[in-house]
Amino acid sequence: MPGWPWLRRRQPKITTASDQLLLNANENLRALLEDNAIPPAIRASMQEEFDAIEALSRKLSGEEIHIAAFGRVSVGKSSILNALLGQARFSTSPLHGETKEAGRESWSEVTEGRVYLIDTPGIDELGGEQREKLAREVCARCDLVLFICDADLTRVELQALEDIASRQRPVLLVLNKADHYSGEERSLIIERLEERSAGLAAVKGIFAASAAPRPQIVIEQHSDGSSSESRRPRNVDVAGLKSRLWTILENEGKSLAALNAAMFASDLDEQIAARIVSLRQELAERVVRSYSIGKAVVVAANPIPVADLLAAAGTDIALIIHLGEVYGFHPSRTESARLLLTIASQVTVLMGSYWGVNIVSSALKTVSGGLSAGFTVSAQGLLAYYATFVTGQAAKHYFAQGKEWGSEGPKMVIRQILDSLDRDSILAGARQELGARFGSG
Repeated sequence: MPGWPWLRRRQPKITTASDQLLLNANENLRALLEDNAIPPAIRASMQEEFDAIEALSRKLSGEEIHIAAFGRVSVGKSSILNALLGQARFSTSPLHGETKEAGRESWSEVTEGRVYLIDTPGIDELGGEQREKLAREVCARCDLVLFICDADLTRVELQALEDIASRQRPVLLVLNKADHYSGEERSLIIERLEERSAGLAAVKGIFAASAAPRPQIVIEQHSDGSSSESRRPRNVDVAGLKSRLWTILENEGKSLAALNAAMFASDLDEQIAARIVSLRQELAERVVRSYSIGKAVVVAANPIPVADLLAAAGTDIALIIHLGEVYGFHPSRTESARLLLTIASQVTVLMGSYWGVNIVSSALKTVSGGLSAGFTVSAQGLLAYYATFVTGQAAKHYFAQGKEWGSEGPKMVIRQILDSLDRDSILAGARQELGARFGSG
């Protein structure tokens, strides 16, 4: 029996590289949990993931190791765990789907209860999509997976094994019910399992086991020529699997726990980053459209030409300030005005007649005597909407890239933006909104 000195040691003193790995992993988890830069909306939408991080942090603090059994319905996951425990702690049944949710038991044989065995629902149960999801989530958070099968792998099993291996979760592949096969048959199945798992570096070995062996049928011949049949119980056989588990836990236990925590935190960090990007994009798009219609209304309704142009510039500066804040920056009015000048100068070159049309429309509004007021209000408002929309897209790109235009510079960025926009569709939407504001189509 291994000494398990690391499991008995409770003082926080760091004595090995594995201790340091655990400490670093837990510090990273705590930093993620306490990161004030994560927007409240993102934290709220990912509460389940943050709860998992909290649980993982407590697991590291307690130096716990979690081993999960994974596999199809009725391959004997619960039986394997019971055999390792030496007692029936997990429910077993001849009926499919006995395990409805993940359960765990302390492997007290290992000392102090720091190693936990976790049972999971079957991955192929009809109508058990949620149970399969739970099983995968449990395995994503455990330190070692016992992938239980009772024959050559099915397509579903192979996909599940590949999925677990892709997460770099260490796996022991266990052929349960080995007593159902002859020695030759068992060897052929194990050989086939080795071929199937050959490219999966996470698979750390293949073991035959008999967690709940069938009784041996004994035929006895009597002196009178008659015969009788009896059943002789067979011994549970998980010795090879148990020995391998003890070796892994003794030599790699802390490292596995630290690696698992680091990978889980890294995955969550990527999810958070993706959510933040998505949230910012959605919010920025709403901001751009809001300022675009606001500017269009002001410009279309204002009969004073100079005031039109001043309102246009003021709205665009406010838009840039607001977009900067969406992306975590706080640009000053002066900085925003400079950015607007950069964008406007490139838009002027690329759109050609933008400012000329704006001035002409503004002048027409005052000299038309009302004859063309509807036309000029609509034209000038639509032009204002589109110009601010383009300005917003350019500013959004600038802030999303960390206040950088990139190697291609603002002209190329704005050209790409203009080329990507469906101007007719944008203007049609703007016309509809303006028509609603002014009571016309």
